[in-house]
Amino acid sequence: MAEAEAKVIQIAGSITVDELAKALGLSVTQLIGELFKEGIVATINQRLDFDTASLILDELGIKGVKLERKNTSTQTSEIRRELSDKAVERPPVVAVMGHVDHGKTTLLDTLLNKKTVEREAGGITQHISAYQLEHEGRKITFLDTPGHEAFAAIRQHGAMLTDIVVIVVAADDGVKPQTVEAIKFAQGANAKIIVAINKIDREGADVPRTMADLSQHGLQPEEWGGDVTMIPVSAKRGDNLEKLLDMILLTSDIEELKADVEIPSEGLVIESHMEMGKGSVVNLLVTGGELKTGEFIVAGATYGKVRTMLDYKGKPKGKALPSTPVTVTGFKELPNFGDRFVEVKDEKTARKMALLNAQAELNANASANVTSTDLLRMMNVADNSKVFNVIIKGDVLGSVTSVVDSLKMIDTKGEITLNIVATGVGDVTENDVYMAEGGDTVIYGFNVSVPINISKMASRDGVTIKTFRVIYELLDDAKAEMEKLLPEEVIEEEKGELKVLGVFRTERTAIIAGGEVLKGEVKPGYLAKVVRGKEEIGEVEVESVQKEKIDVKELVAGETGGISLKLQNKLTISINDRLKFFVREGRKRKL
Repeated sequence: MAEAEAKVIQIAGSITVDELAKALGLSVTQLIGELFKEGIVATINQRLDFDTASLILDELGIKGVKLERKNTSTQTSEIRRELSDKAVERPPVVAVMGHVDHGKTTLLDTLLNKKTVEREAGGITQHISAYQLEHEGRKITFLDTPGHEAFAAIRQHGAMLTDIVVIVVAADDGVKPQTVEAIKFAQGANAKIIVAINKIDREGADVPRTMADLSQHGLQPEEWGGDVTMIPVSAKRGDNLEKLLDMILLTSDIEELKADVEIPSEGLVIESHMEMGKGSVVNLLVTGGELKTGEFIVAGATYGKVRTMLDYKGKPKGKALPSTPVTVTGFKELPNFGDRFVEVKDEKTARKMALLNAQAELNANASANVTSTDLLRMMNVADNSKVFNVIIKGDVLGSVTSVVDSLKMIDTKGEITLNIVATGVGDVTENDVYMAEGGDTVIYGFNVSVPINISKMASRDGVTIKTFRVIYELLDDAKAEMEKLLPEEVIEEEKGELKVLGVFRTERTAIIAGGEVLKGEVKPGYLAKVVRGKEEIGEVEVESVQKEKIDVKELVAGETGGISLKLQNKLTISINDRLKFFVREGRKRKL
């Protein structure tokens, strides 16, 4: 094939193994198998950069194909294949992001006319929740992403799933750290940004000041000659929400969002958890094709047949087009949060692909390089560090991931090593207690229950189980538990100084001396450093204090008297030695 006739594959930053296989006209199992032969361990969802993809083409000797770097200025970071002529318009996927308490979930509640805040502990969104509404006869898919800093991992996935990011900023509070974080995520995902300046009904609301703050972080308002639409809204009263929806649809039209429907269905895993009587319950976002009940799909190292499918309201749904969030049952095991799913023709293919992915993951983990930094860290752990063992149970995988990531972010300055013994989805079980038994392991449950029999078992075996519904309360508790493992900080407080003027009686472990207090005070129980000339030669303890041969509570500056000292290590006291008195105490340290 001539160069001019070569098939061109455009790569915007990176491409998954699955997408590369489809672009090359190969089955994904065939491509993974060929990569194994070349010594390249890869999974179906693994992303390959441009250079790696080029190298693979050369190694496999594939001719008639040309790779090109694609400009990503108007693309999201979720790489999409070249669309066919039959591609159809799809709804925009909109992530709602912003600082905790700035009203993003309230905004969605008003748009959807439903209450979700009351179901979230402390009014804080704990998971990604997906919804879909209609405006002007067109659908819009919304992702409500957590605002608390502990859910950075979930929030970043939210941006990566997204065409448009609506950043909610409170007009009476301005730009906060999580606002800045949301801006960075949206920019990193190359998603279009719309700002909803919320709470304009509040006293102290200052829209121009908020716009000025946002401009300091790279978002220039259209009113000031920039390219970012900023809409003042009140989620509580509903002000300008129609205008916000209009702008989302207009932005969607400009982006010309399309998807192929005449291809095997595919998409991403948003959440997954186990339910009694249902097994694995998985929230998916369809990005291509048409997902139907009865189809076999693979996500990472697991697969299943779509047994049931519900829309975001919990109503049965027979099929789902691109940009549609659905909840399905039928996976053999829980897929990982953020995994891509793909439809395959039958169970045999699904099982084979899942096994290939599982093996690739094992090989990748087994062949991970240990750097010099890792070795140094391991040596430090062995010599200096104490270990905090935890088992994490959560209601969904996304929660477990965020709890683990957040625990790892607690800075212990190398003195405490966090050891994640195990993680899992669902209520605390007998197996969790068995694993924790005898290992000083704390079981943390997030949005899960502890059955009475398990609680009794843990109490009997001395295992600590703690459950939380708000993430930062869990993290505060873990931090406090780690602080208990820190060695106490030794504090010495100076109390006084005495010059030895005479030595009256010396014994093996005690001495009676007399002297003048130069400054401060001397009391029984004080410790003293013995200084001879300029050298500190040892340490003693004051047993008693006398003035004119009568026991007293203290001697103060300017007074002379006798002191009985307890000696250590054959220490001697001589005339003209100086005793520098102090008290020593241990204080609990904080991380």
